[in-house]
Amino acid sequence: MVYESNINITIDTICPWTYLARRRVQRALDQVRAAHPDCPTTFKIKYSPFQLYPHANKEGEDRYAWYKKLRYSDSEEKMEAYTVLMSAYGADYGINFKFGGPVANTLDAHRVIQHFQAQKGAEVADKLVESLFSQYHEHERHPSSRETLLAATAAAGIPEAEAAVVIDDPRAGLQDLEARLQEQRVNGVDTVPFIVVEGRRRDLQLEGAREVDEYVKLLEQTVRESS
Repeated sequence: MVYESNINITIDTICPWTYLARRRVQRALDQVRAAHPDCPTTFKIKYSPFQLYPHANKEGEDRYAWYKKLRYSDSEEKMEAYTVLMSAYGADYGINFKFGGPVANTLDAHRVIQHFQAQKGAEVADKLVESLFSQYHEHERHPSSRETLLAATAAAGIPEAEAAVVIDDPRAGLQDLEARLQEQRVNGVDTVPFIVVEGRRRDLQLEGAREVDEYVKLLEQTVRESS
């Protein structure tokens, strides 16, 4: 009997470490699937919402200056060291990190992700999330503008007319999203990435962007306990 395991990744699309962790999880999945071609355990990635900065405005502000002030007390030296580090990490996983453009509230991005994940499934949601990450972190675009969201839904194969109904209605999916965000708080999730792999016997979890081999161990453990 095939056991289907969800890999729940809690994300905020403005978090570079979450983008990196997602790529590492995908690489770990490829390794496990190659090592166990006849494995009765299948894995599916699902996304849960989290807002690192829920009070950020919707219009946005300069991301580089904002991040430098928030994380590094306006130290240009520390900010430059960070960009060099993240660029090196990203290059290993096909991510061309850039650090300009606007940072803004991600509520609408989460609203769209959760709506279409529920309506159209994990594969569509994965393409949508990939586009949102790439647009923000590699192309310096607004994380949740109408233009960004329409581009992401198009990349996921969602017709523009269907996507626009959700994007243009700020109430669409909002109640469900707020419930999911509250659930995260109740469960003690206070940072991203936060990854939970559902197992037949127990759920396994990791917090923070870990190395690929740590994700492989988590997936292998789930395979062993699900057989």
